[in-house]
Amino acid sequence: MVSRDEILRQDLWLLRHHPRPAPLAGWLLLDARRHLGGPIDFLPEEAVAFGPVLQRCSALVKELTGCDRVYAIAFGEGARHLHVHLIPRHGEDPATEAWKAADLYRAVASGERAAAADQQVEELVREARELTAAWR
Repeated sequence: MVSRDEILRQDLWLLRHHPRPAPLAGWLLLDARRHLGGPIDFLPEEAVAFGPVLQRCSALVKELTGCDRVYAIAFGEGARHLHVHLIPRHGEDPATEAWKAADLYRAVASGERAAAADQQVEELVREARELTAAWR
């Protein structure tokens, strides 16, 4: 069964929207399908595929959101599994600037700032599924 936030499932990768409450519409996660801690654990085929899939998914975030940049961040402490956060950076929104994205994340998690509207996230996920349908 496909989760409401899943966009694309391939042999090596899963692309999904950040779970709700999402800090921003268009904050996507690129996950390794195989359990691994990070790029240091890649099999050769994962290493070869990672750059192209990361570029393609980052371009998708930009297309969906109209953002200026896309940050790609992976820590691996909360869950020791590769989840690359693809965060849209909007020049007009100082809350999305560099490390302030972490403050934005915490503010939404604590209820200090409203999360992205569910309807907006649902529409973005629907559009992303349409755009990635040919990637399979």
